[in-house]
Amino acid sequence: MPAVTIRSYNPADPADLVAEAPAPGAEAVEATVARARAAQPGWLAAGAGGRSAALTRIADAVEAHAEELAALVVREVGKPLAEARGEVARTAAIWRYYAQAPYAASGAVHETAGGPGLLLTRRRPYGVAGLITPWNFPLAIPTWKAAPALAVGNTVVLKPSSEAIGCARRLAELVAEAGLPEDVFTVLPGGGAEGGTLVGAADVVSFTGSTGVGRQVVRTATERGIPVQAELGGLNAALVLPDADFDQAAAHLAAAIAGYAGQKCTATSRVIAVGEAYEPLRAALVKALAQVDDAACGPVINAASRDQITEALASAREAGAEVLTGGGVPDRAGWYLDPTLVADVPDGHPLRREEFFGPIAVLHAAADLDEAIALANDTPYTLAASVHTRSLDVALAVADRLDAGMIRVNAPSSGVDFHLPFGGAKGASHGAREQGQAALDFYTQGRTVTLLPAGGA
Repeated sequence: MPAVTIRSYNPADPADLVAEAPAPGAEAVEATVARARAAQPGWLAAGAGGRSAALTRIADAVEAHAEELAALVVREVGKPLAEARGEVARTAAIWRYYAQAPYAASGAVHETAGGPGLLLTRRRPYGVAGLITPWNFPLAIPTWKAAPALAVGNTVVLKPSSEAIGCARRLAELVAEAGLPEDVFTVLPGGGAEGGTLVGAADVVSFTGSTGVGRQVVRTATERGIPVQAELGGLNAALVLPDADFDQAAAHLAAAIAGYAGQKCTATSRVIAVGEAYEPLRAALVKALAQVDDAACGPVINAASRDQITEALASAREAGAEVLTGGGVPDRAGWYLDPTLVADVPDGHPLRREEFFGPIAVLHAAADLDEAIALANDTPYTLAASVHTRSLDVALAVADRLDAGMIRVNAPSSGVDFHLPFGGAKGASHGAREQGQAALDFYTQGRTVTLLPAGGA
């Protein structure tokens, strides 16, 4: 059988080959996991000081190469430069944040129910963490999975998206330059075969990607009896109340719809205007989206993604939907789409029920707040939501009623705080939350130790 080569191209210039690597195959994945498992006891034995210092050196290395990394992110995944620089800064901050984790308490001491003795609880690493990551945050997502796993004493085998192998490979080089022992952090390119083998061999698995693949990952890991977390699709809504500042809300929504061409799990894909908010919001949002340019939007990742979006938009038009702004494909190299807002999309159309990773959103009208909340919650999966209102009472009430993992008030849905739990509702997530303390808990297992006197005087 001929060898498979993984290739990554520049979405702004599809003739530009950014990176390529041979797919290693299942046997190579198994061998890599075996080496990582052999290296794990030594990595744990490095102690809190050794692991903390290593993660700090990685943060330093990322910062030292910030402009180079930002340029690579722009070239490989089409992220606008300002956002690419922001991702690099966040990547360094995540490594530095988790560099403090090895010093945190890993358990507690408890009193016995009766009599002499000592009860201890401890959290210990599983062994090898198998990480499968997407292309849209090619440095930050691998980091927010790998850093906590390494901090608590696991070794890591990372299989990045084929669309982002250049960024993953450069990250691995910087990790090695920072002095991590061999086989503690390994990047393996590949496709479904390599990903499936990794899920079948690792001791704990974290996945971010499509819903279909994620469900298979969960099934395989669950059948093996190993911990698994999966971040899947997101159909995210923004609710705009009549008392909102419409210009501010429109600016936030335009950023969440079209920023990075809508290629964020937390992007807004449904806008719900409540009552009298519909007409002023519609006008303000059409204006705001029309002003979004390449410096904020950029291309979608590949031709297949662009075709999927344009075909869905065409079918919605045929079914009676109105394109309020955008809807076109610029006549230029690269996989660009105009930021698009659509209204009157029929019930049951895919644009209302499925995630389209692109700069497109559907505008809905709701008679009142109850209808708006019901419409927002009528989805198979929601990761993030936003609420736009001047009323604190309304904001808190809506936050309690929305089926979303993260709710942002008077802010774009597409923001993430890396030290807080990250995850969605219903089909958007499976298993434990990512980021912050939740990630450290996920990559460790609890043990209870009972110590009783050995006897004698």
